[in-house]
Formats: sequence, structure tokens, C-alpha cells
Amino acid sequence: MMRSIPFATKNLLIINIILFLATIVYGGSELAGETQYRLNDLLGLHFFLAPDFRIYQLFTYMFMHGSFQHLFFNMFALWMFGGIVEETFGRNKFLFFYFVCGVGAGLLQEAAQFGEFYFAVKNQLPDFSFSDIATVAHNSGNVLNLWTTVGASGAVYGILLAFGMLYPEQRIFIFPIPVPIKAKWFVMIYAGIELFYAMSGTSTNVAHLAHLGGMLFGFILIKYWQKHPASADRVDDVMNLFGNIGKKHFNSSKTKTPHQGSSTTTHHGNVDWDYNAKQQQEQNEVDAILDKIRRNGYDSLTKEEKQRLFDQGKK
Repeated sequence: MMRSIPFATKNLLIINIILFLATIVYGGSELAGETQYRLNDLLGLHFFLAPDFRIYQLFTYMFMHGSFQHLFFNMFALWMFGGIVEETFGRNKFLFFYFVCGVGAGLLQEAAQFGEFYFAVKNQLPDFSFSDIATVAHNSGNVLNLWTTVGASGAVYGILLAFGMLYPEQRIFIFPIPVPIKAKWFVMIYAGIELFYAMSGTSTNVAHLAHLGGMLFGFILIKYWQKHPASADRVDDVMNLFGNIGKKHFNSSKTKTPHQGSSTTTHHGNVDWDYNAKQQQEQNEVDAILDKIRRNGYDSLTKEEKQRLFDQGKK
């Protein structure tokens, strides 16, 4: 099954699972119990006024999870929708979108925590002002270090939004709703639920504003790409540049030692040849559709082209 998942989505799934297993070994997971060293404390996103905050945590936190259920539902959603969005965007654009949503979710969560911190202190210290923030934060360091956010939810919610915007009329089954609903309504329902919980202040262990942040940044980015298609191409150019630099460095470090007197012969039967030709033809059709999206936007596709792209994403 993993073979049929697009490259970026597959590797995101693998990395998240590996790091969750690492938290079991090194602590930081509900399965590991308390240890002296907790991986989530190192890679999870701390409140920016906490002593343990590091800027890299805005990136690493989205690969960490606090429980198996947390990991399972995030990875299930990524597996279900990520491949289709990746096939539509292309690998580089998909990864850029995923990480922008994840970082954006983290930034909104940081802003929410700052508001919570400020008003909590203001209620206890009526004369408290912004100039006192650093001092109070320093004296509350041990408490603030407990404000840690982990999970790919923000990035995954961005992927859900992208699916709803790219395929708004596509019908999907969502438990426990007994009938299929259109993707656009599915996204709106989820966004409404997250907004309700965020505004009501319930379920404090869930970063609802981070989920909304992922959707917000994803919405802004998609709208920007739709208005400026050339900017999406520049994302590919930059990602390819870094990829080529890494590939060149990797290849230069390899030592090639051919074995004398050895030869390798590969025989392709007619069945394999026909299969490969068919695969190449299908890929060419998908590439043509993706080029059309980059030039004129997703709305320029015909109904048949949208369905063709959706079907390809499910393979």
C-alpha cells in the first residue's frame, strides 16, 4: 500500500511514525512514562517566553505527538487527503504548503498563549504592564516550560482545507455522518467545530487555534497562488535548487567501484513494456493537467480533468 502513496506524503508518514516511536524510547509519550530525558521537551513547541523555547521548534513540533490516538488520527487524515493534494500541487509545492500551514499554526498558537499569559498575569497584578513581561516570564519559567504544543494537526488541517478548495464538489464519507457530503461542507463543518471550541475555551488540552491557524495560512497561500500562478512556479524552482545542491553533494561523496568482468542484463517482457508505456501515458496526461493549473489556475480545468486528477491521486 505504501508504494501507491506519493513520495512526499509517504515520507511525512514515515518520519512522524519513527519520531513517535523515538518518544516511546526516550520519553515524552504516554506509553513511556516519566524519564529524565523527554524528546517532546526538546522538539515540541514551547511558549516563546519560556526558557526552553528554541526557534527551530516551530518546525520540529509538527513531527511530534503526545499519544497514539493523536498520531493515528493525524496520519490517517494525511494518508487520506495528502496524496491527492500532492498529486495536484506537485511534490515541492505540496511540501512548501504543508510546512507553511504547520509553521503558521504554531505562530497562531504562540499568539494565543501570549494572550492567555498576559491576561492571567493582569488579573493577578493590576499594575502589570508590557514592560514587566520579561521579568514575570523569567520568574515563571518552570510553569511556562509546561506550555508545549506538539502534533501535525495544524499542517494536516491545512491539507484538509486544500482538498476542500481543490475538490469542493467531491463527495466523501465521514463517520458518523451516514451519507456522503461534499468536501466544501466537510471543511466548513470542521472549521466551525474548531472555532466553537476555540472561542468557548473548552478542551484546553487541544490546540484549536493552531488547527484554525493551519487552515488560515493554507487559505491565504492558495488564494495567493491562484492570483499569482508564477509564484507557485518559483516555489518549485527554489525547492529544486536546494534538492539539486543536496543531490550533487551526495553524489560527489559516493565512491563508484565497478566490478570487472561483471555485467547486468535486464529483460522486459511484452507485458512489462505495455504496462510501462501505459503508466507513462497516464503520467503525461496528469502532467499536462498540472501545467494547465500552473498557467491558468485550478478553475480552468474541465469536469473530466478534475475527476482525472482526483482519480490519479487515489492510486
